Amino acid sequence: MPTPEATAFRRRLDRIYLRYTAGFIAFVALIAVLEQLGLSRRWIGVLFLLATVGLYAVIGIVARTTDAAEYYVAGRRVPAMYNGMATAADWMSAASFIGLAGTLYLQGYAGLAYVMGWTGGYVLVALLLAPYLRKFGQFTIPDFLAERFGGGAPRLIGLLAAILCSFIYLVAQIYGVGLITTQLTGVDFVLGIFLGLGGVLLCSFLGGMRAVTWTQVAQYIILVIAYLVPVIWLSVKQTGIPVPQLAVGQQLARIAQREQQLLHDPAEIEVRALFKARADDYARKLDDVPAALVKDRAEAQSRSRELKATQAPLREIQAADKALASLPRTDVQARETWTRELAANQARAQPLAGMAPHAQQFAGDPDGTPAQRKAFDDSRRNFIALVFCLMVGTAALPHILMRSYTTPSVRQARESVAWTLFFILLLYLTAPALAVLVKFEVFNGLVGLPFDRLPAWVASWSRVDPSLVSVIDINHDGILQLGEIRIGSDLIVLATPEIAGLPYVISGMVAAGGLAAALSTADGLLLTISNALSHDLYFKMIGGRNASTTRRVTISKVLLLVAALAAAGVAAQRPADILFLVTAAFSIAASAFFPALVLGIFWSRANKWGALSGMASGLAVTLYYLARNEAWLRGVFHVNAPVELWWEILPVSAGAFGVPLGFAVCVLVSLLTPAPAAQTPRFVRDLRHPGRFD
Repeated sequence: MPTPEATAFRRRLDRIYLRYTAGFIAFVALIAVLEQLGLSRRWIGVLFLLATVGLYAVIGIVARTTDAAEYYVAGRRVPAMYNGMATAADWMSAASFIGLAGTLYLQGYAGLAYVMGWTGGYVLVALLLAPYLRKFGQFTIPDFLAERFGGGAPRLIGLLAAILCSFIYLVAQIYGVGLITTQLTGVDFVLGIFLGLGGVLLCSFLGGMRAVTWTQVAQYIILVIAYLVPVIWLSVKQTGIPVPQLAVGQQLARIAQREQQLLHDPAEIEVRALFKARADDYARKLDDVPAALVKDRAEAQSRSRELKATQAPLREIQAADKALASLPRTDVQARETWTRELAANQARAQPLAGMAPHAQQFAGDPDGTPAQRKAFDDSRRNFIALVFCLMVGTAALPHILMRSYTTPSVRQARESVAWTLFFILLLYLTAPALAVLVKFEVFNGLVGLPFDRLPAWVASWSRVDPSLVSVIDINHDGILQLGEIRIGSDLIVLATPEIAGLPYVISGMVAAGGLAAALSTADGLLLTISNALSHDLYFKMIGGRNASTTRRVTISKVLLLVAALAAAGVAAQRPADILFLVTAAFSIAASAFFPALVLGIFWSRANKWGALSGMASGLAVTLYYLARNEAWLRGVFHVNAPVELWWEILPVSAGAFGVPLGFAVCVLVSLLTPAPAAQTPRFVRDLRHPGRFD
């Protein structure tokens, strides 16, 4: 039974957040009125940015602390429902808020792997990990590894893996922060990163987990309102049904009819042929890169001289000079550029701009030709592998598992996972509907428009980042075909209000929701990194055991600032799309932590050498597979060897190899080496004793 103090604390939280929710709704209504009175879009964006980031900063200042228990685990007094809400915000990252619906838009049925994997992962958290970690207590995942397996080596490899997967995940969030801030205010992308980062630091820097928890509850309220309102509005606009999930069926049938029309449209067929011709041209260039580069440079120089000699219009001369300046300078640059362009044009030469029919389960045909059967098998295998990686990755992410330490009891830790699932499902059951409704809007409201009548959002978002949206009239007919527009997955949610023709205040609200999602996850990730360095490395390993509580917290804050600036520097380079970075982090976390944590809880024979070998081998295989086969990482590590996919599994699911290997190696090495110390079986039994789950 909760104590009177806990009951009074819960009621106080209820009053605070009810007033906060009403205040946010009133703020949006006020901005809507001001928009009708002539307030510009720029100022609407600025007001949303200042109001929300300012609010998070105020919470960080009010909740500031130097107490270690408050800073690391919020004093272990967060009620289950609010911990579930904070965990959902921590989880609802830029990838979930921004990227999930976009992935479903582009991939159709295949994108459901993300919904199934991420949601199913929380079942594993509730059944296998959260209650046991809360019962263990302490502050971090490396704490558990060190206590369970003994010695500093498990803690060291645990903190290195925690830093690696959290840093990659953090880069994705900060990239999302820059993207949203730029759209809201119109500032440069890099400046937008640091503007948004200020809100992150004021929360996590001053108050640690205490400030982050209460900020994340506030952020969840904003992001869930921002996500649901435009989808409901769009559903009513298209079908008259206010429940988007109920409108999906009839809109999906209409999309299927439209897909058939686009597949056989003569203009679309012409566009695909032109992109294929471009792809063939790049393929020929790649056969002899040096000769092709010399030829292209000579032709560009000749074109520029000819235009200048004939006193052509200045615009044409400038375009020719720009084309000359944009040519690759070296053979290596040319090969990289042309390989990228070859892949892009090959994708756009496919039917439906490379998108699979939305309701089609897998690519290919199980009853078709050998090539079609192979495509079907490969697609199904990748779907299953991705679901697996996302499930076990979810159950192993350090910043999610840390939240199990913040509840008052083991029972509330388990209850908070159930609340987390509920709060996540509010969005995850809506994302597939959003993808269908937006695709219907694009297929029927955008495709077929003259280029001079394209909506303003196409140009505005292309200025933010051309990878988000780009159009080209490749067949010069002045009409936009589906194959002539390329939409990135990160655009769909942020541009939904504009695509649907809603007032700009809704766009500002959605951007504020996306910013809340990115900032909430960035807060948790920064704390994970700084805590691993300050608590596990400095306090537990280097020799800071005699350091005062204030000194420990201060060091954590300094390291948090360093991690934030380093991640911002990487994000400013726009390394890869948000969803890939996040999914790579899942594979790394899964291979490094899941086998060691599960075996450490449920198998008393697992020992230090088995855990170390399993973690190291699983992590090494996952990192190798990513670096060998993922395009961006191949460039980073200068990998020139051909791509080598095992069983045609895409690199995004690299953890499908690391996790089974980690389990196998941990079991085998544990059996071949001496059994753990006598107290270990007692520790495991005590951890799992059902009578103490209260």
